[in-house]
Amino acid sequence: MNDSKYMKMALQLAKKGCGWTSPNPMVGAVIVKNGQIIGQGYHEKYGQPHAEKNALAACTQNPRGATMYVTLEPCCHYGKQPPCVNAIIEAGIERVVTGSSDPNPLVNGKGIQILQEHGITVTEHILQEECDRLNEVFFHYILTKHPFVVMKYAMTMDGKIAAYTGASKWITGETARNYVAQQRHRYTAIMVGVGTVLADDPMLTCRMENGKNPIRVICDTNLRTPLQARIICTAKEIPTILATCCQDEKRWHAYKEKGCSILFCEENSGHVDLQQLMEKLGQKQIDSVLLEGGGTLNWAALQSGIVQKVQTYIAPKLFGGKTAKTPVEGVGVPSPSDAYSLKNSTIIPLGEDFLIESEVAQNVYRNRGGNRNN
Repeated sequence: MNDSKYMKMALQLAKKGCGWTSPNPMVGAVIVKNGQIIGQGYHEKYGQPHAEKNALAACTQNPRGATMYVTLEPCCHYGKQPPCVNAIIEAGIERVVTGSSDPNPLVNGKGIQILQEHGITVTEHILQEECDRLNEVFFHYILTKHPFVVMKYAMTMDGKIAAYTGASKWITGETARNYVAQQRHRYTAIMVGVGTVLADDPMLTCRMENGKNPIRVICDTNLRTPLQARIICTAKEIPTILATCCQDEKRWHAYKEKGCSILFCEENSGHVDLQQLMEKLGQKQIDSVLLEGGGTLNWAALQSGIVQKVQTYIAPKLFGGKTAKTPVEGVGVPSPSDAYSLKNSTIIPLGEDFLIESEVAQNVYRNRGGNRNN
């Protein structure tokens, strides 16, 4: 039996839940009996049945004696749904093949143990790297209780995010912009600084057919967001959070009337404390944030250590201009050896443009107390 073949199918099923399952993981399951697929399913939406239950419900024949392929270790605790291990045992599944282990302390090997105690053969770590990558957001969130943060920006080949006039529409082409729309659907929240709101008056919506709009988060230290801004005027339709250091609750009132939520944070170097903000967003079950701010917020985010991944969209254009804005501003690091290092980069062609997606490596400069001013 080709375990990798069926696990690949389970992975493709799992991806169908992208954008809908958070803060739960994306999971897919395939049931095979006598060399034939008899059931398939995936976790479709948060609060709804898990992949294993959906696959069992879709079976075209009795699953007793079959093998189940599932991208993540089956859960063994009660949450929005009952434990999947119970359903697997009751169905008479003979063998379970898993991809990722579940780092959730409520599971973390216990699901595998329970299955084995009931005489079910378990094969682990099939296509583990692919399965782990699928749920990098969930793994980070379940272990840290902080959102997984992706810093995204589009720039020219000479490293500019706008012309010297400030004009920035459009740097990348339509294919790249459509891909960004998918990312806005994928991640739970999108975050910008008040400077972006003042300069562009953006909506920060998904712009994808049948897509899910992200929760909009504005870092606004002194509460300068105009009440007539499009984000504020649509806050009753699309959840919007203003993260601020302003303690004047009378000033909060007008924003609340428009439908905004106010999230008070302490000040750090004259700006919203981003570590504290991540903690508070995590408490709201916001498991991921797409950071689409300008150079100032990007630098502050790096300095705060909140960024896990960087998405760099590069257009084959040159803007020039020594005053034209760049993706990361602030003070910068004092020497090349202090650079924020990126690792495990992948390059994705998007029409004429390219996306370089990289993980953020641990930074030595920040660990020894680099300047956090920006």
